[in-house]
Amino acid sequence: MDTTNNNTLSPPAQVFFKQALLYWLKLGLISFGGPAGQIAIMHHDLVEKKRWISEKRFLHALNYCMLLPGPEAQQLATYIGWLMHRTWGGIFAGVLFVLPAFFILTGLAWVYMAYGTVPAVAGVFYGIKPAVVAIVLFAAYRIGVRTLNNKMLWSIAALAFIAIFLLKLPFPLIVLVAGVIGHIGGRLAPQVFVTGTHAAADQYYGKALIDDDTPPPEHALFSWKKLWRIALTGLGIWLAAMLVLIGTYGWSATYSQMGWFFTKAALMTFGGAYAVLPYVFQAAVEHYQWLSATQMIDGLALGETTPGPLIMVVTFVGFVGGWITHSLGVDAVLASAFVAASIVTFFTFLPSFVFIFMGAPFIETTHGNVKFTAPLSAITAAIVGVIVNLALFFAYHVFWQQTSGEIDWFAAGLAALAALALFRFRLNVITVILASGGLGMLFKLIVTTG
Repeated sequence: MDTTNNNTLSPPAQVFFKQALLYWLKLGLISFGGPAGQIAIMHHDLVEKKRWISEKRFLHALNYCMLLPGPEAQQLATYIGWLMHRTWGGIFAGVLFVLPAFFILTGLAWVYMAYGTVPAVAGVFYGIKPAVVAIVLFAAYRIGVRTLNNKMLWSIAALAFIAIFLLKLPFPLIVLVAGVIGHIGGRLAPQVFVTGTHAAADQYYGKALIDDDTPPPEHALFSWKKLWRIALTGLGIWLAAMLVLIGTYGWSATYSQMGWFFTKAALMTFGGAYAVLPYVFQAAVEHYQWLSATQMIDGLALGETTPGPLIMVVTFVGFVGGWITHSLGVDAVLASAFVAASIVTFFTFLPSFVFIFMGAPFIETTHGNVKFTAPLSAITAAIVGVIVNLALFFAYHVFWQQTSGEIDWFAAGLAALAALALFRFRLNVITVILASGGLGMLFKLIVTTG
């Protein structure tokens, strides 16, 4: 007897644009847990529950997004939104995925800059800094477990660490060299560079609206003319925005330099936000001095506790940089900060939309496996070494008291507890941050009043 649920034998009803918008907004509000958690939420909702797209098509799109620089979860939402409701569907899906995080993060950044010296608030940030050190180390561990499965990839990770820690080589150069190694190695020994893309679908949840055998809609058909039109449109939008900034403020102004730098940073985000953070740190803290190392660590902690992709930490960087430089005048500090945060966010995410709209028609039309992943595997291996360097850099600034020249043993102990919670007990990152912040606030209040 056939026990299959009859509801799964036919696809769900057509999804209207308004329905999709409400879902993408909801996703933007609940998308905690980093890319793994965000992708898991989308899989549960869109593949298992709503059946808007089949698992095979979902994973096929995800594999493509994993090859691109930028946040793969946000790109996946853009891809599915585009597939269902054309270009505007993709734009709204991608924008709504990050919009709640933008407003939450700018609000938190305002509290941080305006009230960060209040003892209770300062204590919270004092407590979460050690947790950030443990979180960054845990990120390196998670990526390493998935990626470093042979001696070659371990060697690439070690060389990348030496290159950035000892030789102080720039992050883009490390990515470029790793990509070249992967490209050559992928041809000579492809089995060495097989890592981390998602496996083929082996689970069936019922007939989907966009099923395995659903032909690509007309707007998803590939053509070179369409590809070049999208590329030129994206380039035109970027160029127009840059010319407005340069024409209004000048090339060397903070806003113009933020637009230029975060365009480059967006193209470096292979392997997730942790991969590009060292590059952002080098530039924003050391070169441009938009914020301090301590503020950067605090921004990363806030990024970990808000929904949306972790790369949204750049919004915090822009806000603080705008606040400090007050580009719109000393009487418009908040406005300067908000405009800077908006500029940084725009230039960080623009390439993601362009890449999806350019490449998705080809991916949908071929429905073949995405190849040439060896350069990505080598880059991801190098990123492990870079992230370890970032953790050590953060640890130095958190544990070593610059004024007294002594080790902050309470901060070191908090970091050890946070690491134990993450590595041994697998507690949620947000739980660890909140607990560390509470302990830090309690400690500071006791010291202040005692």
